[in-house]
Amino acid sequence: MPAVSKGDGMRGLAVFISDIRNCKSKEAEIKRINKELANIRSKFKGDKALDGYSKKKYVCKLLFIFLLGHDIDFGHMEAVNLLSSNKYTEKQIGYLFISVLVNSNSELIRLINNAIKNDLSSRNPTFMCLALHCIANVGSREMAEAFAGEIPRILVAGDTMDSVKQSAALCLLRLYKASPDLVLMGEWTSRVVHLLNDQHMGVVTAAISLITCLSSKNPDEFKTCVSLAVSRLSRIVSSASTDLQDYTYYFVPAPWLSCKLLRLLQCYPPPEDGAVKGRLVECLETILNKAQEPPKSKKVQHSNAKNAILFEAISLIIHYDSEPNLLVRACNQLGQFLQHRETNLRYLALESMCTLASSEFSHEAVKTHIETVINALKTERDVSVRQRAADLLYAMCDRSNAKQIVAEMLSYLETADYSIREEMVLKVAILAEKYAVDYSWYVDTILNLIRIAGDYVSEEVWYRVIQIVINRDDVQGYAAKTVFEALQAPACHENMVKVGGYILGEFGNLIAGDPRSSPLVQFNLLHSKFHLCSVPTRALLLSAYIKFINLFPETKATIQEVLRSDSQIRNSDVELQQRAVEYLKLSSIASTDVLATVLEEMPPFPERESSILAKLKKKKGPGAVSVELEDGKERGELNGGGDRGGDAAIAASNASTPSPSADLLGLRSTAPASGATPSAGSLLVDVFSEAGPSATSAGVNDDGFLRFVCKNNGVLFENQLLQIGIKSEYRQNLGRMYLFYGNKTSVQFVSFNTTVSCPGELFRSTKTVEPLVEGGAQVQQVINIECLTDFIDAPLLNIKFRYGGALQNISLKLPVTINKFFQPTEMAAADFFQRWKQLSQPQQEAQKIFKASHGMDTEVLKAKLLGLGTALLENVDPNPENYVCAGVIQTKAQQVGCLLRLEPNAQAQMYRLTLRSSKDTVSQRVCDLLAEQF
Repeated sequence: MPAVSKGDGMRGLAVFISDIRNCKSKEAEIKRINKELANIRSKFKGDKALDGYSKKKYVCKLLFIFLLGHDIDFGHMEAVNLLSSNKYTEKQIGYLFISVLVNSNSELIRLINNAIKNDLSSRNPTFMCLALHCIANVGSREMAEAFAGEIPRILVAGDTMDSVKQSAALCLLRLYKASPDLVLMGEWTSRVVHLLNDQHMGVVTAAISLITCLSSKNPDEFKTCVSLAVSRLSRIVSSASTDLQDYTYYFVPAPWLSCKLLRLLQCYPPPEDGAVKGRLVECLETILNKAQEPPKSKKVQHSNAKNAILFEAISLIIHYDSEPNLLVRACNQLGQFLQHRETNLRYLALESMCTLASSEFSHEAVKTHIETVINALKTERDVSVRQRAADLLYAMCDRSNAKQIVAEMLSYLETADYSIREEMVLKVAILAEKYAVDYSWYVDTILNLIRIAGDYVSEEVWYRVIQIVINRDDVQGYAAKTVFEALQAPACHENMVKVGGYILGEFGNLIAGDPRSSPLVQFNLLHSKFHLCSVPTRALLLSAYIKFINLFPETKATIQEVLRSDSQIRNSDVELQQRAVEYLKLSSIASTDVLATVLEEMPPFPERESSILAKLKKKKGPGAVSVELEDGKERGELNGGGDRGGDAAIAASNASTPSPSADLLGLRSTAPASGATPSAGSLLVDVFSEAGPSATSAGVNDDGFLRFVCKNNGVLFENQLLQIGIKSEYRQNLGRMYLFYGNKTSVQFVSFNTTVSCPGELFRSTKTVEPLVEGGAQVQQVINIECLTDFIDAPLLNIKFRYGGALQNISLKLPVTINKFFQPTEMAAADFFQRWKQLSQPQQEAQKIFKASHGMDTEVLKAKLLGLGTALLENVDPNPENYVCAGVIQTKAQQVGCLLRLEPNAQAQMYRLTLRSSKDTVSQRVCDLLAEQF
């Protein structure tokens, strides 16, 4: 910066500031300011031309008055005039005033832009820096339109001074963040990237901030920066503190630049070049080694700089997730920070280990620190650190330590901060469900949860325990016994009463044989809580009472007396009054059979996303550590969009499994196909929404097989006698298929028998079908399927029955294909191409080029790709005409990641389909199946 001469002290400004500070009251200050504003206005309007010094002084006073909080509505033109001065101090004040006070919509913008252009082309480095700073400070779209093309040229010009290059890089970064569509690097890309090789460390530091921002939006354009960044990082890491004296901070060479380089590398997958990757691994190992060395200074700045680089290096190691040795080393070094005296380091270590826990390479290493983490949960003074400890326990939990972790979290819950109790409750509930091998342990855990933190147990938690108890016959008796014992506590939380009312109302008969839990004892226990509960809970208890009348007729008189009481049938709450009156009438006039039908046991709930997990995800936000429930308990949705997992008919099933006579497809009202004239006996013609083709019964029929690759519902087979509809749903490695056999004749089918044979890669369990199918009737069969490993052959269904004395034999391929077990996976563009490059071995790729069999309609293509089960990734492929998808095939043995790219050529009516997966047989099979759909 040029030296400031003695005459530039602006004594008048100093006197004015002194007067303001000496004002005794706000009124005195305003009076002095108004006097000064009048004086400045008169000077600006006077006949006598002001010299540069006077303009500068008065503009400075206006700036000071503005900073005090007063509006300034004049002086802008004088500030603009200062820009044309050749004196640094006058030009500086002019730019400062414009940066602070000039609106981007001001009429003066054109004059300002002209002055900036003059300074940028002056080749005076001081003036150029002032102009660049002004552009960055204003950062308006008008500025970007005017200078976005000029600044890159200044940045890469060979004769530009280093200080100007730094300002240009940071100015361009500011404009790019404000108006990314206007800052187009184009021809300058490679030259900007090569700034990483600049001799001046300040230029490199400024340039890397710009390149990191540009790379995050356009990774392919700037991918050449990876090798240069690794090279520069290697030179810094291997240098001694004396080699970079000007950029050494407390014995740590260029810590800010090192962190920026490591952050830039996190925008890209691991380098494909073996030499570059080896050099980078060597750098990371050196950083880990240096972190272990004795400190060269006891000052906190030294340790902060070292740790900043270490944590950024660990973030890069986690991002790559491909170097087991580095991941384990990173985990061990983070473990040393868990008991560090500095709170921030403990927090950062726990946070990083949460991410490491999700890696297959480092999960076991993270688990070795379980005792330290539990201790931190119990003894840490800072609540944010305790919360991270709870997050880490949640992330490191698996079957081997689930009971220990859940027990510790329950123990901590009793004294936990109120701010994190709700989240802790959700996590305990999810872990208990996810790792419950013994469901009696799950029931005990949830009831303990309600007892310890009932106020924080949301409806989702107790709804979920009800669903699981109803769906599992083996735990119903234990649940009834346990909840009965829990209700005997003098102080019982209302959520416990809700669970107790529901479970005893459904399964109280399972413990009624014990005199200590006889029907009347159960009823009296529930009713003793009635007057303490809220209206919704009382309504639930009234429903439990009417269920008791069905389960235990001996309680009828007692319960009717309660329902008949004035407190019920004249209750001020209309819901309670209506229930009491209706239940009383129902119990009085309905026969035993009708009562048993109306009040029969709740059917099992369909498997669906756990509302507990959904609530935790919503509470934690998108950056949360997510844990998917396994073993057929949990998943985001029934394997994605489209037709997968059923259509609106499933959503409308009111959380109950259909009875055998239900028309699950909801299509009985469908009109017959055009031109079809059903005979008098054909009562079920076109009972399904799609007319299936006629087929003979000879051999294995697979006509309809390929039609179900990308959908789950419809008509699988139809001839003049029989119509077979199918409805299926899949999640993770489990599937459930409903088959509907419709007798289209008026004559009954006898000796009706079905057998399903599966290849060894699949496991199936089926429910038998009634041997007699009446004319015009429809029966349902449920088949449960488990995918043990990837497979090619589909299960076979054989149907035998007698019609009019003649034996009918039909064999069909069931539409169970490997893609049914897809879990859709959302990925960013950088992650997709990183994974695509990792799956580059020839055997991992399958490709087909084929002629289009159907019209190339965009919406139809999208629907089929979604129906396949994968996630359709938008704005990932550089060519907007192409489609890319990602998913993971879930089998019991392993998970197989799959990436798909479909390239349509509308002009040639051709497709190129490319599949890459971690298993060659999967790539080929999915490619073959999908190619038949287009």
